[in-house]
Amino acid sequence: MDNKPRIVFMGTPAFAVASLSALLEAKMNVVGVVTAPDKPGGRGMQLQQSAVKQFALAHNLPLLQPEKLKAPEFFEALSAWKPDLQIVVAFRMLPEKIWSFPPMGTLNVHGSLLPQYRGAAPINWAILNGEKQTGVTTFQLQHAIDTGDILLQDKIAITENMTAGELHDTMMIVGANLLVKTLYGLIEGTIKSVPQSNVIEDHQIKHAPKIFTKDCEIDFDNNVQNIHNHVRGLAPFPGAITKVEGKIVKLYSTFIEHGNPKEAPGSFVTDGKSFAKFACKDGYLALNDIQWEGKKRMAVVDFLRGYRKP
Repeated sequence: MDNKPRIVFMGTPAFAVASLSALLEAKMNVVGVVTAPDKPGGRGMQLQQSAVKQFALAHNLPLLQPEKLKAPEFFEALSAWKPDLQIVVAFRMLPEKIWSFPPMGTLNVHGSLLPQYRGAAPINWAILNGEKQTGVTTFQLQHAIDTGDILLQDKIAITENMTAGELHDTMMIVGANLLVKTLYGLIEGTIKSVPQSNVIEDHQIKHAPKIFTKDCEIDFDNNVQNIHNHVRGLAPFPGAITKVEGKIVKLYSTFIEHGNPKEAPGSFVTDGKSFAKFACKDGYLALNDIQWEGKKRMAVVDFLRGYRKP
């Protein structure tokens, strides 16, 4: 196929690397990569390169790292690549001047079945809300965020104990494959875009805003299934939090024990040897691992070796 468009790829984290790698494997014509500027991090606060930058350098791809996306010099450098199409995966919100200028526009890969779960944290909120299914959508960017016409979608089942981290890793591969499939469809003219307004009415849409600390706090007045979903939806980052003995505790992996606890919801229950769990109003939230304040994340049995009941 010799009519492949000139593509500029925009992304930052490892999630985006899978899509960029898939484009190269499919022999797509990637003429340049845009990623975030290097940022200080680690113990020595040395400058850290994004995962996309590391991949681009390793594959000798031209690279831009704009501080400001509205800067004239960025648009000039981007225009010099003469892109037919731009692809955005896990990147910043683009100014209209940037996303609208290529002849084929700008395509985005989003981690949900749009129009459901528009926003910054679709993977987390799908699990937080107890969904049994989510997916990936390729769509065309327009002015309002995550509202452009849908190109293709692929569904992903959410299993009972799947965490946000596990869903992320699955979605990373599914999204990369869907992106390549979308590009072939655009090149061959076999894809017909669908306005999101044709899919579902606005009042039925669930959103996926950024996760804040208050969203991480566990409410033990909720039922045990919802609390288990809460833990799964925030694992491994940022982690669901509660307090035990006045100390902050993070939970990452839990399972449900059904029953009628005698203890008050939120009570920390343990034999001090083999198990630890929290009482809920309709069962127990049993722990596979735990991160006690000032400690590393560890398996419950390892934690209990050093734990002494007050």
